[in-house]
Amino acid sequence: METKEAQDCIICGQTKEHGILIISEFICEDCEHEMVQTDVMDAKYPFFIHQMKQIFYKKHA
Repeated sequence: METKEAQDCIICGQTKEHGILIISEFICEDCEHEMVQTDVMDAKYPFFIHQMKQIFYKKHA
């Protein structure tokens, strides 16, 4: 689901207008783009995985 209202990105923490919602958490377009371009061997990959896990932790909390 795409959204255009300003929300806080679960990845970078910035408030942005364009991005996607996964369950009820917002990921901005910039982070979405960076995540899909990041190789699994990249040092930033584990950070993205950790942040994405927060979506499911919040859902089940």
